[in-house]
Amino acid sequence: MDLRLPRLRRPRPRRALAAAAAVVVLAGAGTWTAVASDDAPEVRRADRVMATGEGVRIDTSFFTAGPEGRRPAVLLGHGFGGSKEDVRAQAEDLARDGYAVLTWSARGFGRSTGKIGLNDPEGEVADVSRLVDWLAARPEVRLDKDGDPRVGMAGNSYGGAIALLGAGYDDRIDAVAPAITYFDLAEALFPDGVFKKLWAGAFVTSGGGCARFEPELCAMYERVAESGVPDARARALLEARSPAAVADRIDVPTLLMQGQTDSLFPLGQADAAARAIRANGAPVGVDWLAGGHDGGDPETDRLHERVRAWFDRYLKGDESADTGPAFRVTRTGGVDSTDGRAQLRGASADAYPGLHSGTRTVELTGREQRFANPAGANPPAVSALPGIGGSGGLSQLSSLGIGVSLDFPGQHARFESAPVTRDLRVTGSPAVTVRVRSTSDDAVLFAKVYDVGPDGRQQVLPSQLVTPVRVEGARAGKDVELTLPAVDHEVRKGHRLRLVLASTDLAYASPAAPATYTVSLKSGLAVPTAPGVTTAAAPLPAWVVWLPVAGAVTALALLLTGRRRTAAPAPDPDLADVPLQITGLSKRYARSADRYAVRDLSFRVDKGQVLGLLGPNGAGKTTTLRMLMGLIKPDDGEIRVFGHAVRPGAPVLSRVGAFVEGAGFLPHLSGRENLELYWAATGRPPEDAHLDEALEIAGLGDALARAVRTYSQGMRQRLAIAQAMLGLPDLLILDEPTNGLDPPQIREMREVMIRYAAAGRTVIVSSHLLAEVEQSCTHLVVMDRGRLVQAGPVHDIIGSGDTLLVGTVTPVEEPLAEKVAALPGVESAVRTDEGLLVRLGADGTAPRLIAELVRLEVPVTSVGPHRRLEDAFLTLIGGSA
Repeated sequence: MDLRLPRLRRPRPRRALAAAAAVVVLAGAGTWTAVASDDAPEVRRADRVMATGEGVRIDTSFFTAGPEGRRPAVLLGHGFGGSKEDVRAQAEDLARDGYAVLTWSARGFGRSTGKIGLNDPEGEVADVSRLVDWLAARPEVRLDKDGDPRVGMAGNSYGGAIALLGAGYDDRIDAVAPAITYFDLAEALFPDGVFKKLWAGAFVTSGGGCARFEPELCAMYERVAESGVPDARARALLEARSPAAVADRIDVPTLLMQGQTDSLFPLGQADAAARAIRANGAPVGVDWLAGGHDGGDPETDRLHERVRAWFDRYLKGDESADTGPAFRVTRTGGVDSTDGRAQLRGASADAYPGLHSGTRTVELTGREQRFANPAGANPPAVSALPGIGGSGGLSQLSSLGIGVSLDFPGQHARFESAPVTRDLRVTGSPAVTVRVRSTSDDAVLFAKVYDVGPDGRQQVLPSQLVTPVRVEGARAGKDVELTLPAVDHEVRKGHRLRLVLASTDLAYASPAAPATYTVSLKSGLAVPTAPGVTTAAAPLPAWVVWLPVAGAVTALALLLTGRRRTAAPAPDPDLADVPLQITGLSKRYARSADRYAVRDLSFRVDKGQVLGLLGPNGAGKTTTLRMLMGLIKPDDGEIRVFGHAVRPGAPVLSRVGAFVEGAGFLPHLSGRENLELYWAATGRPPEDAHLDEALEIAGLGDALARAVRTYSQGMRQRLAIAQAMLGLPDLLILDEPTNGLDPPQIREMREVMIRYAAAGRTVIVSSHLLAEVEQSCTHLVVMDRGRLVQAGPVHDIIGSGDTLLVGTVTPVEEPLAEKVAALPGVESAVRTDEGLLVRLGADGTAPRLIAELVRLEVPVTSVGPHRRLEDAFLTLIGGSA
């Protein structure tokens, strides 16, 4: 059945009338603004609304810069769940580079109306042709011929797919540059007939709920989500909305930028697109970037520059534009200890190698194995966790040598190679043939290849990717050729490759009925090595190992350490009960011999204290916390936690919990399920979690049973704190735990910290909310320009100073307050509910003030020192905040 609609080479007459009407609406609704820049041309922006003639209104922005005249145009699409504002910065940059740029919010997003159609050819794709019509009528846009503007399309994810679809349906599109997107949406969400349930659910949630979608899409999702099995109608519906449906019509220069850390749209999607478009005779560039939908470095600046060069060559006709190699892959080679960023370097080839180039067979060993698909497919194995992304998702950790996957005993089979005799670079999709037999008619397996260290304990799942496969007719036994996920990963000499076939995976739907699977090997593992891909730069150091710390950046709380260790000093028995002792701590800025981020810092924290770490921007607070958590090494001095010196990988750091950024949670799981999953992923025994105690301290109550997507920001913060508290670490570090909370939520967070410390544990909190620190902390450390300014109990720091609280019987009237403020030796006098807050000058004294108050007949009942933390803080740092 051919699901492709006729290509919209020009709008049909009826649609042309709608487009003409849209131009009128746009012209009447436009507003112009200018975006200033120091050295670049001023960017002019016009916001307009386009009416489609179907009751749908599309919100657009048009950007130009520089002198008048015609120039090529670019359509920039946004990602799913976003809007045109997400691509504004790139639009302004392209405008300054000499393009007329049109951005828009797709149907159902931003201020655009209509139902979400997942790039429906009759909806979102038709809107693209209307936008091209409008560009063709603009005096700023270069034309190839009447009604045909010179135009390219770019965008990420959802916006990348519409770029490919636009090129397939409208031959006026001249070049495209899609990133981290799909070629076949049906295969992306239903790989080999297995439902990718967590990502599908994330689609629906980020779109605003099922009712926001076209009815047939909503019905399809609910049907498949309930059954757990995608049917033929579901596949047909998504295939019709995929670039693959018009693969033979995409014949323009195409730059495909795909993410390596992406379990939603893996590298195989870009491979299918590259092969199809090249078969049409068009130039194709393929770029595997470090990031993706699961996290990692998105390499935004580099990719934007490459997109600009691509359009310079194929829209402006600039033959000198460097569009880059035919194939490029970003490789992660360690972590910079000065800023925690992954070190990236590029490898390239003059031709795209595909996913099966330079195949080398690695023999595997292992007997025939039986394992169970448990009832309800529970507990599930863990690989990628959609929703935990950002700059440090699970995939990013695996690229740095961190094993965070989980396979349950009795629910998987595994086959292993001998240690490799030399470094082996895997670039592409490994493949293997196995024989599968099941006690059920169908079997669902999840295939993955681990990199196993020499000790056999450390295992890494490259990019956290698995291949799901549905084996039909498995009861009689069946040979199955498995194509593993495409990755770029180096297996070091002495490491082994381990093939695992699991019966469950958290991200996918597995059969609920129990069954027993029997699997045996039928071939070795065919490993692609892509020998034509070379790296120009010198090798990067490979000293990266990460340290688990509860609640850290990725919600798995793993912190960086270095492989190269120095002998740790012996524990100090006198400090065995002291949570933290910092002595003479110093850290220089990178590449500087005399500029310090922290210099000669010393302080001590005792049990039961809630210590506030304060200081203006640049004071060295973050650097201090990073040294404390073992992220970076000090240049001088030492840190001791319970008497043990802190070094990268020091065992004592298991007694430290940290919350340094908002954690990511799976929105469809309950609060308790999220925490249980996190703890299972750490590999520590369940009884060590102290889950109930942490939850009682966090005070979430009945909300634990609810899906996290229903949580308020305050509840999410408390859940994140509870995650950091798992294991009940003796020392808990919280960096800005009240960010984004309203006053009631801040008060709740304060109570959480106080309850935690009340049991004899210790909390260190870094916060810019001075009033909150004043109420929640028992002790303070104030830093400025890397040095200690003052340390001690809160009441000592606040109580010292030159501000007095004068208590009065009745409220003081303003005229009387003004008389007090005018007294010799008084800097100011401010009325309060208690009386007067009087700040003394350099020559002012309390006895003289009392005498003058009596003379003025102020009804004084008490006089005592009083100073807000803010007053003390500003005094201590000399106003440098």
